[in-house]
Amino acid sequence: MCVLDLAAKEAEVARYLLAHPRAEEAGIGHPALGGCDEVAWSDIPGCPAEIPAVLRGLLHQEAAPEAARVLTNVLMDSVFSLGAAMPAALPFLLRLAADLRAPVRERRLDILLVAAELALPVDADDERAVRLFGGDDEHPERAQCRAVFAEHAELLATLPDELVGPDDRASLLRAAGMVPRSTREDD
Repeated sequence: MCVLDLAAKEAEVARYLLAHPRAEEAGIGHPALGGCDEVAWSDIPGCPAEIPAVLRGLLHQEAAPEAARVLTNVLMDSVFSLGAAMPAALPFLLRLAADLRAPVRERRLDILLVAAELALPVDADDERAVRLFGGDDEHPERAQCRAVFAEHAELLATLPDELVGPDDRASLLRAAGMVPRSTREDD
């Protein structure tokens, strides 16, 4: 499993900022990002302090795809594990995705869909799932993310159908606790 430590995450953010020095200006003052500079990002384990600059880069037409990639890597601890900073970033990502005027919304939606799926509780009786994803007691960020999705559930309803298909909407609503998790016989 590829696991990015804080040094690797900081290096990735630094490379992004070097390659796109004006990208963060696109989001300065955007209402969806209100308060992101006040979050003590560097106090969150494994989180670079420059997260607000990358979040603002999501609003820059040319830099947004790279900002989304960097942000996804920084907010994840591994392929199957949300990072401790994901719950703090989710409100901003949800508000950005719901903003109809914001460019390249689909990039932000990808991050939200990954967070929604990985935020779901892991069945403690499913040994395979516990080996892959870890137990819920080891990953408090799952419950924290579900709480953020639930708190911002009204934003999920504003996402247009052309952006969010039925399966993706159901995934987001499951993370918010608004749709029960389906049980499939082939699992």
